[in-house]
Amino acid sequence: MNRARIVKLTASLVLCAFAVFLVALLIRAHTFQPGSWQLRDCLPNNRTLAANFTPEERDELLSVFKGAIQLPTVSTSYSELNITALKSFTDYLPKAFPGVFSSDLVRHEIIANYSHLFTVRGSDPGLRPYILTAHLDVVPVAEEEWDFPPFSGEESDGYLYGRGTLDDKQSVVAILQGLEFLLRRGYRPRRSFYIGLGHDEEVGGYNGAKSIAAELQSRGVKPSFLLDEGSVILDGIISGLQKSAAVIATSEKGFATISLSVTTTTGHASIPPRETSIGILAEAVSRLEKNPMPRMFGRGPERAMIEHLTTEMTFPMKFIMANLWLFSSSVGRYMEQKPATNSLVRTTTTVTQFHAGIKDNVNPPSARALVDVRLHPAHTLKQIDATVADTRVKVEVINFSPSPPMSSYDETSFGYQLIRTTVVETFPDVAVAPGLCIGITDSRHYQNLTKELYRFSPARLNQEDLRFETSLRRDKALYQMQGLYIIIAQKEPETKPRIVLVKIGPHKMTGSECKGQFGGQAVVLSMEDKQEFK
Repeated sequence: MNRARIVKLTASLVLCAFAVFLVALLIRAHTFQPGSWQLRDCLPNNRTLAANFTPEERDELLSVFKGAIQLPTVSTSYSELNITALKSFTDYLPKAFPGVFSSDLVRHEIIANYSHLFTVRGSDPGLRPYILTAHLDVVPVAEEEWDFPPFSGEESDGYLYGRGTLDDKQSVVAILQGLEFLLRRGYRPRRSFYIGLGHDEEVGGYNGAKSIAAELQSRGVKPSFLLDEGSVILDGIISGLQKSAAVIATSEKGFATISLSVTTTTGHASIPPRETSIGILAEAVSRLEKNPMPRMFGRGPERAMIEHLTTEMTFPMKFIMANLWLFSSSVGRYMEQKPATNSLVRTTTTVTQFHAGIKDNVNPPSARALVDVRLHPAHTLKQIDATVADTRVKVEVINFSPSPPMSSYDETSFGYQLIRTTVVETFPDVAVAPGLCIGITDSRHYQNLTKELYRFSPARLNQEDLRFETSLRRDKALYQMQGLYIIIAQKEPETKPRIVLVKIGPHKMTGSECKGQFGGQAVVLSMEDKQEFK
């Protein structure tokens, strides 16, 4: 056999091997499933319960929501809260939800002066309770950047404007208004549950949610799961996805506030040093911005999110995502191109404050910058020091909270499956996946009570909504403000728990989704579990 034939044969074998390899990848993409449990219908077929609300009830909901927005419950710092507004909110609640406050089934307590704990008593004490949480406070506003006054609750062109419309008064109102309407209809749950409304989530939740959790722990409460705000339904955010994506966060990023400071000798600016404190610190800050933390795709919940969404992707994205063992690095690089997905795959650092200088003709004796750090679950703070790389810059951790452990999302997970199936039934055009919450929520304060912590609000947000929300310049909410949120149980002992989801907004719906009307649209679904979980 001559050399030419050997080369030709070798090339043919290589091509054949590559063809087989490519076919294997295509077959995997075509047949890929993240787990049979995700596709299995774990609930009976007849579980839809339409709820028709009166025009008066629709007006009531909108009025209550506006009233909540109009209370400026701003948290600026740990010690700087709008106490007057928080007291007003305490007075507002019984006026807005009279049925909740007058019901024999509901016990209301004020915790840490301004937070609220509701205990809703079920008929079966043998069932483990659950917790729904939200928070009353909002971040500060720069009024000149708003199209409408931030605490007016103004309506315009189908939008409701106001600080708190997306974070997080829509959850407060949705939970309590849902309970209010159910109580009017004579409902009593089998499974007890708690509603915890913290007053200082925006500055850490150390007085509010932490105190509520401590109170429940002192009573020996062991909930089956907790549901807080967090991830949402993403419209058009994930490339190649044929549907919107409802991401139920099973964990959240950790966070830290880092202080970077430089101290030098002062003096008159006419005799400047080679480097000033401002120059030294500016270079350190520049290094942080020019050298992002390492990409961590595949080492956190973001990989599970991609895997669960793969079946709803178009080619070639489905081909790539179904073969992450081969394309993981490329996918990570792709995700870091957009700010919204970049935050999922790495620790992010943002310089939020810079203080320096005492006079225009004096060398600055010191300079200090504060850096907001959002930690990927697989990352630590050590990389910050390595990136600053200057012994003249003092690096201090002002506060720190690690990423909580990931909660379960398999078929044995009562809370996750209940939320997931509710989303599927209510939004048939939505794909559901576990994922990572890039924000920080009050849920982390409840880790001693339950390992099953979920963060999800069924609000449909597009890229523009996310841009406004993450920049904290304004909150823009459609009437499709989507609420969560009452998990209810029937009186009959043979009946399994139900979950109710209220969806409000002008969004057009068809088929089984368009069962009830509330403002624009609303749906209340009732679902029975596949099995009873205790």
